[in-house]
Amino acid sequence: MTPWTRRATLAAMAALPLGHARASTPGSTGSWPSEPIRIVVPFAPGGSTDAAARLIAPGLQQRLGVPIIVENRSGAAGSLGTDVVAKAKPDGYTWLLTFDSHALMPILVPSLPFDLEKDLVPVTQIARAPYVTACQPAKPYQSMEEVFAAARKGAVSFGSTGNGTIGHLVMLMMARRKGVEMTHVPYRSGGLAVNDAVAGHVDFMIGSAALLAPQISAGTLRPLLQLGSKRLPGLPAVPTAMETGFPDLTAEAWWGAFAPAGVPAPILARFQAALIEAYREPRIARQFTEVNQAELVLDDAPALAKFVQSQVRVWGEVARANNVRPD
Repeated sequence: MTPWTRRATLAAMAALPLGHARASTPGSTGSWPSEPIRIVVPFAPGGSTDAAARLIAPGLQQRLGVPIIVENRSGAAGSLGTDVVAKAKPDGYTWLLTFDSHALMPILVPSLPFDLEKDLVPVTQIARAPYVTACQPAKPYQSMEEVFAAARKGAVSFGSTGNGTIGHLVMLMMARRKGVEMTHVPYRSGGLAVNDAVAGHVDFMIGSAALLAPQISAGTLRPLLQLGSKRLPGLPAVPTAMETGFPDLTAEAWWGAFAPAGVPAPILARFQAALIEAYREPRIARQFTEVNQAELVLDDAPALAKFVQSQVRVWGEVARANNVRPD
């Protein structure tokens, strides 16, 4: 067990229900919370991570009884905003809600000003959703095979939600296997990437199903490929990568919540419980599962710690091999 998973396990023990050895007692969080709580999103407004935070802010406020402030701090593959949380006072008033590039920051940012495992503790993995590629309907592409064919003849550009996101890395893998090169256009948020894809400023983009589902439903983007292990109910006619010459390739975006190391276990447990309850509200859950084609996970802290470590193993090699650096 690594130090990170050990700390995550201890935090999870604090969240056990009454009757267990580490159960919280009434008043164990002291006066917390008694002032506004800040949720830092390390990306610009308008993307899926920003939306995931703002979607549950009212539910958190209702459960915790104080204002919930969503603060966007974008830049350097999410490391700027993450640094704010890593260095925040561990008093339960600053939390991080982030995206899949979180796991690869030590690789993407050589001079990272914090230690991902020592300075942050996991709270819960919120959701995951397969990546999808899509283009403006006016573009000539009906499939990724047509995109690859075009790339063999000339320049093809694709947008993503930033350097080092799994979407960026999976496109590098696919292009390499197909023997083509494509121009990557990274954006500081999913919203900015979608806007340019809809406007046709890039040939296609890759983003999570949660990010692209509204535009696909509206007809402003045409889906080309999905990277889940099976076809999504909302995209029954769109093939998976496994069906189109990439039998071993799947890629999912994910979102998770973290805290500064040192937050008292009872506070960590109460915030985790409130966060999970807020996401499980029927209206919120439907937004994720039916509208955004995402799967709510809402697991415990040790599970998120192990998951992040697995993501580092799987995608770290790809990032290193391609010398990927932050925006």
